[in-house]
Amino acid sequence: MSNVSSDLSTLIRQEIALGKAELRETAMNAGKGAGMFGGAGIAGHFVLLFLSIALWAALGATVIGSAWSAVIVAVIWAIIGAVLAVLGKKNLDQAEGAPQTAETLKEIPDALTPSKETR
Repeated sequence: MSNVSSDLSTLIRQEIALGKAELRETAMNAGKGAGMFGGAGIAGHFVLLFLSIALWAALGATVIGSAWSAVIVAVIWAIIGAVLAVLGKKNLDQAEGAPQTAETLKEIPDALTPSKETR
């Protein structure tokens, strides 16, 4: 009986350690994804800022060069924002939770049930 108690204690400690490791990895992936979505939001802000400046320059001045330069900068920020959004989604999609821990925890009740051979 003491072996069973010791084995059960070891099993529970190992499951807790596994769960912590899986959740740490999931949190890290979710954090990266959230940070990239934040970057995409900042890039989106710059798109609006530079498009507004471009429109202002186009309407307020007759020199076309300054307006088109602002549009080019806005397009660059749009590309950066799109890349960050795609990378952020990819990282968030990789966040799985703790699937291995959940699977092995389902097996514990079976391990505690006496086998038919010992009865």
